[in-house]
Amino acid sequence: QVQLVESGGGLVQAGGSLRLSCAASGSVFSLNAMGWYRQAPGKQREFVSSITSGGNTYYADSVKGRFTIYRDNAKNTVYLQMNSLKPEDTGVYYCAARSYGPGSPWNNWGQGTQVTVSS
Repeated sequence: QVQLVESGGGLVQAGGSLRLSCAASGSVFSLNAMGWYRQAPGKQREFVSSITSGGNTYYADSVKGRFTIYRDNAKNTVYLQMNSLKPEDTGVYYCAARSYGPGSPWNNWGQGTQVTVSS
């Protein structure tokens, strides 16, 4: 079992930046990938970005060029640097982890952190 704890959310003006952190504990050695999802009010949870144990990164088209995911293996922490934020980036951001390859379920989730971008 893996525990995920997010931090770094907050309120920011459009055009600003935030950095989210996700600290993993437990059986982290078993993880294939970690990532971020978000959920806006009244909408379904959507994929934002992910990074595999090999360092491959993936992004939703809506955040490409603005968000960067990276990891610090020594700290078992994944970060999401968010730049040029837009009001449509507002939502609860969830850290996720999966134990197997692409197509397998994200079977570990954090509690979420709120990101609010004002116009």
